[in-house]
Amino acid sequence: MSKIDELNIKGFIVGAVSDVYDTMLSMEVEILASSITPKIGKNLIIGSVSFSGKAMGSVNIMMDLEYAFRMTSVMLDMNIDEIENEDAHDVVGEITNMVGGDLKSRLCDAGLTCELSIPTIISGGDFKIETVGWVRKERIAFRFENYDAIAFIYIK
Repeated sequence: MSKIDELNIKGFIVGAVSDVYDTMLSMEVEILASSITPKIGKNLIIGSVSFSGKAMGSVNIMMDLEYAFRMTSVMLDMNIDEIENEDAHDVVGEITNMVGGDLKSRLCDAGLTCELSIPTIISGGDFKIETVGWVRKERIAFRFENYDAIAFIYIK
């Protein structure tokens, strides 16, 4: 069994998402049971950060663009109609960076030192992100108000 298999990656991400929502949005997030299918629309935005070193992988957070606009309005204290796509991209990137940074810190604490990339944002309605060859794949869905998001973690 590898050291990656021994770590509570899902617990790390649940804690990070909960902390980021509490700190940055002053809101509690509900972690959805794995049996619940998250509601995600067709106009998507995905924030992604990668890490490399003794541990390698990525953290991807996917949500509907409407959700991203709602989070942006809360975080920046703006009306939704004042928000530009770039504002929402920045907020999703920052949220993803903070969640990825928390995971990086926990990996480093476990002796798996690594470096984190800057966030990348992908948006649109007709694309697919696939990764292969990872030791661990985790999927955590969470809800904020009536909006769902999914964090995908790939690590080796």
